[in-house]
Parts: sequence; structure tokens; C-alpha cells
Amino acid sequence: MHIHYLQHVPFEGLGSMERWFQQRGYNISATHLYRNESLPALDNIDWLIVMGGPMGVSDEGQYSWLSEEKAFIGRAIEEDKTVLGICLGAQLIADVLGAPVTKNPHREIGWFPLTISEQAKNTTIGKALQAGSEVFHWHGDTFSIPAGALPLASSDACKNQGFIYNHRVVGFQFHLETTYQSARDLTTHCADELDGSLYVQSAQQILEKSDRFDQVNQVMSNVLGCLERICTATD
Repeated sequence: MHIHYLQHVPFEGLGSMERWFQQRGYNISATHLYRNESLPALDNIDWLIVMGGPMGVSDEGQYSWLSEEKAFIGRAIEEDKTVLGICLGAQLIADVLGAPVTKNPHREIGWFPLTISEQAKNTTIGKALQAGSEVFHWHGDTFSIPAGALPLASSDACKNQGFIYNHRVVGFQFHLETTYQSARDLTTHCADELDGSLYVQSAQQILEKSDRFDQVNQVMSNVLGCLERICTATD
């Protein structure tokens, strides 16, 4: 199995997912878009992971690689690759699928619970998410659910927290992969976003209970296991 991921900033990598893939002996490669690295051919890629970042999906004027990245994501979906988008990654997938991406009514940063949608409660991914309803968030934008996709979850601050499209394309607005160290990196590099608004916690609140990261990382492992089984069953 060959896993390829797209990284938008130096401080938002695979997080806990890297170890999960390594334990299974999967090949891992990356395109660091902030370094203007070239995108690979899709032929030998089985899974595409699209990570987060502080930019918006329409910021092509500032980040010229966004247009090419979105075309690449679209081709991966068309070729039935397993595609997982996290935060900005989920917004990019939604944009590629024709759904609007807009400013969320609230900036949402910190630990807040999810409500799993009725449509998703009996799906394997929905069941995996129910094992840990409080998850880590860091976003200011949101997406609409793409046509034909199944809504996954919501939170008090954000109506659309995830979707499943065509069984093997998944978008999460929230973060299950974030480790304690990667959260520390976020609070350092994006400290200006910790504005004390209604759904924004302080760096201290985010980091004070380190076991939370272990819990959401386990949920991430469960989700990856679900995707692995779906991928195997449909190949």
C-alpha cells in the first residue's frame, strides 16, 4: 500500500497517522507544497491524505500551488483512490466536489464534542467516531456537504464537521491526528488566532490534559482501520 500526503505548512504533518502506516509496512511519500515540490503521478498511489493549513481554499493568488493541488485531488477522486482530508484538506475536497467553502460563524479552536449525524451513526466510520466524541478543532472556515455525500457530524460551533463521499472519500473538519507536540506547534505558529472568542480555548486549556491526544489518536487509528477495510472490500 502506498500512502501519499499533501502538506501545506511545516507544522501540520501526518501526526499520529504516520506511526499507524509505518506499523503496517506501508510506503509513505509526501509533497511539501510550501516548498513548491512537484505533485507525483497518481498511478502508484493508493491513498491520498490532504492535511490542514492556515490558508483558505480560494487563496490561489497567495499560494499558486492551490489550483494544481485541487486538480490533483479531483483526479484522485475520479480514479477511485482512498482520499482523506483534514481541516483545510476537507475544505479542498468539498471545493473540488462543488460545495461552497465559507467563513464559519465562529472560530473553533480547542476541545469540543461532536454530535454524530443520524445518517452516519450506523456507518463504520460513524461508529468509530462515537468512541471519542470530544475532539480537537482548529479552524475558522467551514464547508457545505457536497452533493451525494453523507454528513458525518456537527458541533455547537460548526454545523458541518465531516462527510463521506462514494464510500472512500472522507473529510474531517476536526483533528484526530494531532499529537501533543503538534498541538504545541500550532499554539506557537498560530498564536494570533487564540483570540479568546466564544469557541476558542487558550494554549493552556488546549495542552493541559495530554491524555486527550492519546484518546483522539486511538480514534484516528480506528478510522484508518475502517478505511483500510473499505478499501480492501471495494478493490
